[in-house]
Amino acid sequence: MKFRLTLMALSMLCLLSMHRAHGAEMQTLEDEALSQVTGRDGLAFNLRGFELSGPLSLTYADPNTGSSLWLGNLYLSRSDDVDATFTDPYRLNIYGRPGMADVIELSNPLNVNGLQKWQFAADFGIKGRDGSTFNGGTLILQDLTFYGGGLSITTPADVTVQGVAFGLALKVDIGNLIIRPRERGDISVANDASVTEQLSISGIKLGGANGGTWALADVTYQPGIFNALTDSNGNSYLHLGIDWNSSPNGAPVGSLSIDNITFKSTDQSGNTTLTNLGSSHIGGIQLQYLDVKFR
Repeated sequence: MKFRLTLMALSMLCLLSMHRAHGAEMQTLEDEALSQVTGRDGLAFNLRGFELSGPLSLTYADPNTGSSLWLGNLYLSRSDDVDATFTDPYRLNIYGRPGMADVIELSNPLNVNGLQKWQFAADFGIKGRDGSTFNGGTLILQDLTFYGGGLSITTPADVTVQGVAFGLALKVDIGNLIIRPRERGDISVANDASVTEQLSISGIKLGGANGGTWALADVTYQPGIFNALTDSNGNSYLHLGIDWNSSPNGAPVGSLSIDNITFKSTDQSGNTTLTNLGSSHIGGIQLQYLDVKFR
């Protein structure tokens, strides 16, 4: 008991001496000084054994016309790089810009080993304003692989504009982008023999023209915008746009290459035809301006 009391007394004396030694250095900060203090903390995380599947659906409906666009029967999964689970995570950070709104930034792993691959599949369709339906089929992405880059979101610089301003930088490979208008088939197989019709685009590589990521949109110099607009007739629609670039260097240059584009079709007699369009490569792409309205 005496030993514990002695330790407590020594601890109190140490704290008291530290307070006296540093008390003279403490001072009250004014609001101007506090406004210059910035946080450097962020959130780092990764996904391990991630998989999502089931009857989940996403629908965008126009309240004025009753028409809608939907995605259903979703499947999403990602393979792992077990040697870089903690050393190469996703990063969520918030940073400030002088005189402008703060930015929320989600950065992708660098994925230098290329082992983190996404698999995606979803059925899609459209419901018309007259009640008619169009089943578009199934969209499949196989071996979707991101190498760095990420998404940044903030509020629009123009206070009269509502919506979400964003920046997007990509370096991505896609093993296969497949559209199957008739049967879903086996989504893990690129050329399912049971599928009668499909469009297959394989070996897609999108990134910077000189390597690295390609900034399709930048929150400061070429912001994108995603919002809902209503025209003079009261019709509402989704709007996706990218503004003109204000950087002295102009819009960033990207590149796109595709190994192969093939159409597969089967007639009523069971005869299958493959139409091979070969490969394609664009060494320099600049996205100057984009304005898309989904009516």
